[in-house]
Amino acid sequence: MFATRLAARAAEIGSCLDEAMAGLGDYPVHEGMRYATAGGKRLRGFLVMETAALFGIGTAQSRWPAAAIEALHAYSLVHDDLPCMDDDDLRRGQPTVHVKWDEATAVLVGDALQSLAFELVAREETHPDPAVRLRLMAGLARDAGAQGMVLGQAQDIAAETAPAPLTLDQITELQANKTGALIRWSAEAGAILGQADPAPLRHYAQALGLAFQIADDILDVEGDAEKAGKRLQKDAEAGKATFVSLLGLDGAKARARALVEEAEAALDPYGDKADGLRDAARFVISREM
Repeated sequence: MFATRLAARAAEIGSCLDEAMAGLGDYPVHEGMRYATAGGKRLRGFLVMETAALFGIGTAQSRWPAAAIEALHAYSLVHDDLPCMDDDDLRRGQPTVHVKWDEATAVLVGDALQSLAFELVAREETHPDPAVRLRLMAGLARDAGAQGMVLGQAQDIAAETAPAPLTLDQITELQANKTGALIRWSAEAGAILGQADPAPLRHYAQALGLAFQIADDILDVEGDAEKAGKRLQKDAEAGKATFVSLLGLDGAKARARALVEEAEAALDPYGDKADGLRDAARFVISREM
């Protein structure tokens, strides 16, 4: 059952993060790091571990880059929630880091988690070959930075004051950066660990990442805020264009389903070994939070 598999991977990643942060003290920045990385489905880390398994890479190795992407994702959420960004008070049903502590602590928590992500990828446990670790680190830097997630966030902020709502192509590009880049790295990481061609997994991730964001836009319209653990319908209130506003609710759902089928088809070279990844693709458009 997929939910059981996802929970097991999440627990393994949580254990790895606990191990990595065991030597930290009890300053607010340290407490905030633990707080920000607690909970969540850890889907990106799941993708790392599942894709690694396709190439015979076991948990002892894949748990480290899986924990790394979750640390980096947590950093992005901490900063995204800040008043100067999306100004959110809730994350996963709990006060955001800047609300629980203060804005300066939240900035430092995000900075520290970003650094931790690269530290985890650089560990020898990730892969005995330094060249493989370097390739993972270089890809993570690219996909997290000004060519990926950070660019997407900048595009999202610019859209708030743009003279006209973004077009479908512009939103697709924005979300391919803001959300899709880290999902792409997560899926390609397994092939890099296995020193194999990442192209099929890149195709899978591109379709999955876009389906994930469309599902988010749908949840923002018809989701349950209590289940989501955060404020919903923010984009509509701000007058921002979304996949739902441009495609309509039914059109957005149809597009998400088509992307899931595309993602599943990209996994054909791996046969039944990729069933967990197929389940993940179906999960992203059926989740309630």
